[in-house]
Amino acid sequence: QVQLVESGGGLVQAGDSLRLSCAASGRTFSAYGMGWFRQAPGKEREFVAAISSGGVRRYSADPVRGGFTISRDNAKNTVSLQMNNLKPDHTAIYYCAAVLSMKVRPTEWDQESKYDYWGQGTQVTVSS
Repeated sequence: QVQLVESGGGLVQAGDSLRLSCAASGRTFSAYGMGWFRQAPGKEREFVAAISSGGVRRYSADPVRGGFTISRDNAKNTVSLQMNNLKPDHTAIYYCAAVLSMKVRPTEWDQESKYDYWGQGTQVTVSS
């Protein structure tokens, strides 16, 4: 089992930045690829970004590329999502998720069905 706890969400204004963190406990964190997903009101959950177990490979969804950056610290068992220049349509609950790296192909990082463990989510609200 892997337990994931997100933090760092909040209410900000358009143009502000936020850094979300996800703390992992349980089995060997460095064996897991990590992803961030989000769910906006009335919409399905969607992929935001992912990072491989060693942090070498990173993937991000087109809408956030250039503005959001995923990183991880395996010594601290954390994964982060730096979000810059936030916009109102970034308002959502943001979830981190974990998957054993050996179970996911390079083209599958954006598929939430591949992820085995999920956090409870953290709310990000961006006002205009």
